[in-house]
Amino acid sequence: MVSRITRKALTKSSKKSPKTARRWPKKSSPSPLKSFSSAATSFNRSLSSCRRHLFKIFACFTVFHTPNKRKQGFHRLVPAHIDTKDISSLLSAPFLPPPTFPRRKTVFFDLDETLIHSCTGIPPERYDFTIHPVIDGKEITFYVLKRPGTDELLRVASEVYEVVIFTAGLREYASLVLERLDPNNKLISHRLYRDSCREMEVGKLVKDLSGLGRDMGKVVIVDDNPASFSLQKENAIPVSPFINDLDDRELREVMKFLNFAANFEDTREAVALYLSGWWKSES
Repeated sequence: MVSRITRKALTKSSKKSPKTARRWPKKSSPSPLKSFSSAATSFNRSLSSCRRHLFKIFACFTVFHTPNKRKQGFHRLVPAHIDTKDISSLLSAPFLPPPTFPRRKTVFFDLDETLIHSCTGIPPERYDFTIHPVIDGKEITFYVLKRPGTDELLRVASEVYEVVIFTAGLREYASLVLERLDPNNKLISHRLYRDSCREMEVGKLVKDLSGLGRDMGKVVIVDDNPASFSLQKENAIPVSPFINDLDDRELREVMKFLNFAANFEDTREAVALYLSGWWKSES
């Protein structure tokens, strides 16, 4: 009896239960249609993955080649019709501000040998004052002699005209002379120096009045050097160079002309009458 019961228990434990058999069912082979669908899905996933990788790569290139605007800041736009090579010349070109009295005409006076004469080295017998500009790092003493009638000319002209000094002299030198001629800054409206001249040839400086913002029918230039006003001869009153002649009366004639020209609508007509000799015959 005992041996039979033991055999039955051993036989029962060695067999697999139906539940255990259902946990691992045998896989059946897929149909051809399902295999094709699965392959298409896998291909689409791979294609999408490739696209994502490509977008990341292009995004990296964009970051590498895009300038940092915060570091560079804003850039001033230049009109397309202006050559950028000419911007520096446009900025440096002389241009006078609008006149304080728009109805007044403008007279440009040269400085050296027109209103004054200066020299260095041994002091001359006569001079009115000295200046000591520093040029090229070296202080130089200039002895300055005013032409007879200079002070009166500046005073009278400033009452009727806008007075501008236009000199080919260096700013370091000429500015000191003008401070002595007009210490209170009441006679001279504007000052133009060598850097406002045009160099037509090597060493040949020209005073071009056309780009200074003034009507060419309302300007006069008084100068001893014909080359300086060669571009606007019809606006020029030439004077003889002044050295040390204390009997010189040139500026007195200039004062008479300025009073006469103030009544003309176009100063070039007054200049033409003066240069024709009519002025001397009438006076």
